[in-house]
Amino acid sequence: MLRAALAAWPELWALPRHAVAAALLRQRGRYALWLPVCMGSGTLFYFSLRAEPPGWAGIAVLLPALAGALLLRSAASLRAAALRGALLAVAAAGLGVAAAQLATLRAAPVEPLPPRAAWLTGTVIGIETLPIGTRVTLGAVRVDGAEAPLSRTVRIRLRDGDNEGEGAAAPGDMLRLRAMLRAPAPPAYPGAWDLQRDAFFAGIGGYGFALGFSERVATGQPAGFALWVQALRDAIARRIEAVLPVDQAGIAATLLTGNPSAIPAPDRAAFRDSGLAHLLAVAGLHIGIVMGFAMAVTRLGLALSERAALHWPCKQVAAVAALTAGGSYMLLTGMHVPIIRSFAMACLFTLAVVAGRRAISMRGLALAAAVLILTEPAQVPGVSFQMSFSAVLVLIAGYEALRPNLHRLYGNGAAWRRIGVHVAGLALTSLLAGTASAPFGAYHFGRWQLYFIPSNMIAVPLTAFWVMPAGLIALLLMPLHLEALALVPMGWGIVPIVWVARVFAALPAATLPAAPIPDWGMIVLSLGMAWLGLWRGKVRLAGFTAIAVGLASPVAYRPPDLLVSADARLIGFRTPTRVYVEEAQGAASFTLDEWTQLWGLPAVAMPARGTTAHGAVTCDARACLLRPAADAPAALLARGAVGPSDCAEADVLVSAEPARRRCPSLTLVDRFTVWRQGAAAVWLEPGGVRLLTDREHRGVRPWVPPEPRPRAAR
Repeated sequence: MLRAALAAWPELWALPRHAVAAALLRQRGRYALWLPVCMGSGTLFYFSLRAEPPGWAGIAVLLPALAGALLLRSAASLRAAALRGALLAVAAAGLGVAAAQLATLRAAPVEPLPPRAAWLTGTVIGIETLPIGTRVTLGAVRVDGAEAPLSRTVRIRLRDGDNEGEGAAAPGDMLRLRAMLRAPAPPAYPGAWDLQRDAFFAGIGGYGFALGFSERVATGQPAGFALWVQALRDAIARRIEAVLPVDQAGIAATLLTGNPSAIPAPDRAAFRDSGLAHLLAVAGLHIGIVMGFAMAVTRLGLALSERAALHWPCKQVAAVAALTAGGSYMLLTGMHVPIIRSFAMACLFTLAVVAGRRAISMRGLALAAAVLILTEPAQVPGVSFQMSFSAVLVLIAGYEALRPNLHRLYGNGAAWRRIGVHVAGLALTSLLAGTASAPFGAYHFGRWQLYFIPSNMIAVPLTAFWVMPAGLIALLLMPLHLEALALVPMGWGIVPIVWVARVFAALPAATLPAAPIPDWGMIVLSLGMAWLGLWRGKVRLAGFTAIAVGLASPVAYRPPDLLVSADARLIGFRTPTRVYVEEAQGAASFTLDEWTQLWGLPAVAMPARGTTAHGAVTCDARACLLRPAADAPAALLARGAVGPSDCAEADVLVSAEPARRRCPSLTLVDRFTVWRQGAAAVWLEPGGVRLLTDREHRGVRPWVPPEPRPRAAR
C-alpha cells in the first residue's frame, strides 16, 4: 500500500496533458467536497494569528476570489479550470475567516472579575450533578449588588449538601451566594489547549466556588425555549438519580441528557483508556440508535394497520418520525458539535429517503461540515469536531471501497454468511472509525488506545440493542412516573459496559504515550486523510504519503526542556528518563498533567540535594543547576538567595519568586515574568537559549486577557 502511495505522485506528474484532463474529469463531482476543507483551513488560519485582523479581512478575500471564479466560468481550457478551482478554494478559505470573525464579533466582551470574595445574585441557567456536590451556571449575574449585570455566565461549585432535595433550585430561579470567582485558566504552556478561547466563545465569564450555602431569593419559571429545555434535562437527570445507583446513574444521565459531569473519575478514565470514550460523547452512534428505534417502531405501528400499510408511504412517514425523534434527542442532549453534525446528516438522510435517493454520501458529510463551520467556527480547532468528521469521512470512504468485498462475503445469504457480515461490519466500523480518530486523540490527549476494536465490538452492541432502547422507553414512561420499569433494565445493561471498559483499561499497555505531534504535522496528516477519502481512483493513494509524514512528524519536533506555569508554582525540567518538578503549595494538578502528557514521561519531585543520573540535575539548598546535555546551556533554578557566583555556569535563571536583580546578565524567568507574559517554555539548545511565553505565542486576541500592570503604573 505504501509503495503504491509513493508511486502515485510521479505517475501523476508524468501524465500527458490529455491524460491529466481525463484524470480531472474522473474526479468530476468531487471538487465540491473540498470546499469545507478550504473553509476549515481559513478558520484555523484565523485562530492561528497573533493579532486580530481587520473586520473586513475575510470578505476582502472572499469577494474578489469568488468574482474571479465566476468570470472564468465559461472558459474551457485546462489552465482556466485549474485557476477557477484555485480561486474557489481561496474564496472558501475567505468564507471560513469571515465566519470566525463574525463569531468573534458576536461574542460578549471579557469583563474583569472581583479579585476577592463577592456576593453574587443571578438566575439559574443550568444545574450539573457532580460525583460529589452540584455545580450551577448563573446568568445575569450582579456582583455585590451592582446595577448592571455581567454579560457572561459564571459557573459556581456549590458546597456539599447545598441545593439538594425537594427544595432545590431549578432553572429560572434566582440564587444569592458568596463565592470566589476566577477567570478561565490560561494555557498550561505555550501552545497548549486554550481554555480561555473556549470560554470566550461559550459565553462563560468565570468559574468559582461558593463559600457558604446559597439562598433562593426568587422562584421563577424558565424563560425562553433554551432555558425550558435545560430545566427538562435537569428534571430527567434527577429522576434517573432517584432510581439508579450513582455509578449507573451518571452514565444513564449522560446518554439521555448529554451531561457527563456525574460520571465518577475512575469510570471516565476507564472508558478513555479502553477506547470507549465515544460512548460517553453523545454523537452519531447515539442519534443513529434513536432514529433507528423510532423508525422501526413507527414502521411496525403502521404495518399493524392494513389501510396504512397498503395506501400510505410508510417508509417516508417513518423517516420523518425518526428525524423528529433525532431532533428532539439533539435538543435534549445539549446540541454539542458531534450531534449537530450527525443531525445535519440525518436531515439529508431523511430527504434522501423521501426522494428515493442514496441516504448516506460524502456530499452529505461535506454539507454538514460547511454548515457547522459557518455556524460554530470556534469548534473547528477542537478535538470533538476533528475526531467526529475524520471518523465519518473514513467510514464512508472505507465502505465505498470495501463494499464489493462485503457483498462477496454475503454470498448466497446463508445464515452463517449473514452473521459473518454483521461481525465483519462491526469490526470494520470500529477499525475505520478508531483508526481515523486515533491521531487526533493522540494530538490532543497524548495517548494511543490499543484495544479499541475488541472493546467496541462488545460494548457498542450492548449500547445499541439494550441500553439506549431501554433509556428511550424510560423517557416515554416518565410522564406516567413509570420510568423505573425501563431504567432498572437500562442499569443492568450499563453494568457489563462498565465492566468491559475496566477490563480492557487494565490490560497491559492499554494506553501508550504519544509523542507530541507538531501543528504542521497534524495539518499534513489531516490533508492526507482528506485526500485519501475525497478523491477517486489510484491517485487517492498518495494521501498515505501525507499521512505517513504527519505520523512521523514528532521525530522533527523537540519539546521544551523547561516549563514554568503561569503562577510560577510549578517548574518542570525534562531529562531523557523523567521530568523533575519543583512544586509549590497550591499548584494546579491539571497543569502538571498537561506537562507530563506533552513530555510523555513520569514526573518526580526535584531532589533536595545531590546529582541525578547523567548529571542533568545538580541541587543544593540554594539552587539547582539544570543541564539537558553536556554541550547544552544550563538553567539555574533558584531556591533561595543566589548571587553572581551561583550564576557563573548558567545561561538562564528560573525562580518562583521575583529575582530580577540576582543575576542581571542571565535570561530571566521569574514570578513577574509569568505574571505578565503567562506560562513560559525554555529550550536549552547547543546554539543558545530560546524562550517562548504564552503571550508571545497567542498574541493580542479578544480572548487573551490584557497584560497586567503594577499598581503604581495604573
